[in-house]
Amino acid sequence: MPVSRWKPEHLGLFYGLLGSMLFACKGILIKLAYRHGVSTETFLGLRMMWAAPFFAWVAWRSDGAALRRRWHRQAPAGATGLSDDATPRADSVWRSGDVWRVAGLGFSGYYLASYLDFLGLQYVSAGLERVLLYLGPTFVLLLSVFWLKRPVSRTQWTALGVSYLGVILVYLHDLDGSLQVNVPLGSALVLGSCLSYSFYLVGAGEMVRRLGPMRLTAWASLVACVLCVTQALLVGGGDLFRQPIEVQGIALMTAIFCTVFPLFLTTASVNHLGAGKAAQVGMIGPVWTIFLGAVVLGEPTGGLQIVGTAVVILGVLILSRAATRR
Repeated sequence: MPVSRWKPEHLGLFYGLLGSMLFACKGILIKLAYRHGVSTETFLGLRMMWAAPFFAWVAWRSDGAALRRRWHRQAPAGATGLSDDATPRADSVWRSGDVWRVAGLGFSGYYLASYLDFLGLQYVSAGLERVLLYLGPTFVLLLSVFWLKRPVSRTQWTALGVSYLGVILVYLHDLDGSLQVNVPLGSALVLGSCLSYSFYLVGAGEMVRRLGPMRLTAWASLVACVLCVTQALLVGGGDLFRQPIEVQGIALMTAIFCTVFPLFLTTASVNHLGAGKAAQVGMIGPVWTIFLGAVVLGEPTGGLQIVGTAVVILGVLILSRAATRR
């Protein structure tokens, strides 16, 4: 059956699975690039340099669409063929201070989070990195408790405990592995990445409602692109342009298939399924990463890692369902 004839829920499931699996390949590709001796700063700069044109295109299209919606809304009745109450889904106006807010969100959510994640992958397995990043919803919940003073139900606290128990099991598996250099340091860096992105999610709420998710993501990502490329040039100089074709190819694949495509696919999945169900579909990510890590990178896989990953997924599932019911 052609994809165009699929039911919306089936399309949402397909988009969500494909987006999660592609995004889960990111750690695998970064590990492969490190085998060529490229530095974290240089490879991150390459990835964002390749991704920048796509984000610029999305930002340009989103701003243009927002301006057209605003023009239709403000045009005299009957001038556009639209009703007087036609309202855009997002505010097209950039308000005072928005540039600095977007810059701050881009720094926290896409530059710092990516940089810490890339650094952490030098020391931990791709499987542990994916499981640690999967703690994002629990970090958002904790920030909501201590920063926004929001109440938390007993079910949500239970979900937190289950999730962190699973992480401990996966962590113990990696700590006993012979392929990892410094698991505590790498875990701390990846958790720092997760926390940085959680700050972005908590702080972006009002901006998302006004500008729209794709528009905000595109502009914040462009900020990160500038920061990452600048850092690569300051640290490595011309190394950014002297990398072998293998590293350039991996960077291009990471930019397109593990950064840009998952963004569109996840957004499409949310549009078809809703945020709660789309998040549940994304739970395939850690399992897929562990499988690829074993097959492509030769990372050791054990019962403790599998059980721990399942426990983390269970905790996040409980948390997402509890949030959906509220």
